[in-house]
Amino acid sequence: MAHPTQLGFQDAASPVMEELLHFHDHALMIVFLISTLVLYIIVAMVSTKLTNKYILDSQEIEIVWTVLPAVILVLIALPSLRILYLMDEINDPHLTIKAMGHQWYWSYEYTDYEDLGFDSYMIPTQDLTPGQFRLLETDHRMVVPMESPIRILVSAEDVLHSWAVPSLGVKMDAVPGRLNQTAFIASRPGVFYGQCSEICGANHSFMPIVVEAVPLEHFENWSSLMLEDA
Repeated sequence: MAHPTQLGFQDAASPVMEELLHFHDHALMIVFLISTLVLYIIVAMVSTKLTNKYILDSQEIEIVWTVLPAVILVLIALPSLRILYLMDEINDPHLTIKAMGHQWYWSYEYTDYEDLGFDSYMIPTQDLTPGQFRLLETDHRMVVPMESPIRILVSAEDVLHSWAVPSLGVKMDAVPGRLNQTAFIASRPGVFYGQCSEICGANHSFMPIVVEAVPLEHFENWSSLMLEDA
């Protein structure tokens, strides 16, 4: 859950998001080193009247400042490509959920069940109970079992939307007439909040996403109750 004045990412709740956090720290350290080196060179050039003749014309220095950036780019590109392929990997999902974007709410269909689906609307501010978050709570949460591969099929019925939950490392565009897919594994129980991340009209800010990860036994009890109510 994000909080005011937060500078970093939300705490990771999936293995992919943990990898993304590690890659962010890795890339940020490289940026810090480059920035420090450039700042030192600028200060040194401005503050001294001495000139090193080997800097003005030196084949060795030219080789270094050509090869070094290439090595740095490789150090950034390799882990980046690894995570890119990890995010695209969907191995034997235990559960498939279809998320449909509408103006301005989400609907979810658990395709492994015969008749399990519901619409998820934002709870108006005046109806919130103590402890609930304004603009983030929904009347029906998307409940998933923890430590299980979940496949999300994302589409839209009207305009472009985007299904995004930052702490799970998931963001997938919902395009009318097209079915996109992504996957995640919730590594711990909890409630994870997201929002539509594509400008989709006047009430774009009012179609939140709430994913609740629970133990498998609790998920089975919940799905049984939902099927009975249907």
